[in-house]
Amino acid sequence: QAQLVESGGGLVQPGGSLTLSCAAPGRIFSRYNMGWYRQAPGQRRGLIAYITNSDYTNYVPSVKGRFTISRDNAKNIVYLHMTNLESEDTGVYYCNADGLLNLGGAFPQWDWGQGTQVTVSS
Repeated sequence: QAQLVESGGGLVQPGGSLTLSCAAPGRIFSRYNMGWYRQAPGQRRGLIAYITNSDYTNYVPSVKGRFTISRDNAKNIVYLHMTNLESEDTGVYYCNADGLLNLGGAFPQWDWGQGTQVTVSS
């Protein structure tokens, strides 16, 4: 199966916005509950947002109201729209299908992609 490919990261000032994308050619996202994970420097990778195959969404408290996860099943892409970014949002962001939907944890169903770096700094 094709590897997950995350994109859209970059350097942004506090208060700024970014939209991340996750694609996996050959996979059918619509069957899976998909999540975005963040790994900050020196910390473990953890689930921060997910969207189920019925489009229910949930977020860790620290990003709720600022981040929005969505999916385009026709394109097999999952998005994470991030607004009002804070320095604490800095890290590498990954996507994957998750088997437990335990916010803060990680139960990936597929091999990890390379992730995309988000740096929030003035």
